[in-house]
Amino acid sequence: MEITEVVDIAGEASHAASLNRRVAVTVALLATFMGVCKVKDDNIVQGMQQAQADKIDHWSYYQARNVREEVAAATATQLKLAALARPAAEQGAYADAVKKYEALAADQKVKKEQVRAQAEQDQKAYDASNYRDDQFDLSDALLAIAISLLAITTLTGQRWLYWVAMAPTAIGVFFGVAGLAGLPFHPSWIMGLLS
Repeated sequence: MEITEVVDIAGEASHAASLNRRVAVTVALLATFMGVCKVKDDNIVQGMQQAQADKIDHWSYYQARNVREEVAAATATQLKLAALARPAAEQGAYADAVKKYEALAADQKVKKEQVRAQAEQDQKAYDASNYRDDQFDLSDALLAIAISLLAITTLTGQRWLYWVAMAPTAIGVFFGVAGLAGLPFHPSWIMGLLS
């Protein structure tokens, strides 16, 4: 073996070791970043689940209030009609009962609208959280692709593949930071394709 061959082999081994170190550091940094994003994303998902449960509860309360309102209104109507067939001496008792049920119907209508507003606010909270959850989901997917490309880089020793892996890395980190910081960058068109 000639000296130039030994130098070439040593140089290639040095380049491969350098590339492997670079890949290892990059993967370690990406895994750490993904871990931080995962904690935040899990907290957001818990908030989304709570908002969804609250919305369901509030719409159920809305329906209950609606039924109560309808029953009270129907009862008031029935009492009004029944009063027509009763003697004048009994009309006062019917009028009092009608007022009571009309007041109950009006009260339920107000409470029903309050609950409806709460349910709509729950939906807005869910949508706002989902916006950020999408950012973390895209970040996670892109960083997983980048780590896969980095693994192939180590296996093949192709330096150019490392730089190809930096494209999904940069975009993935961008969306992860956007999710962490609450920045208004949403991958609507990509999420539309994936949903």
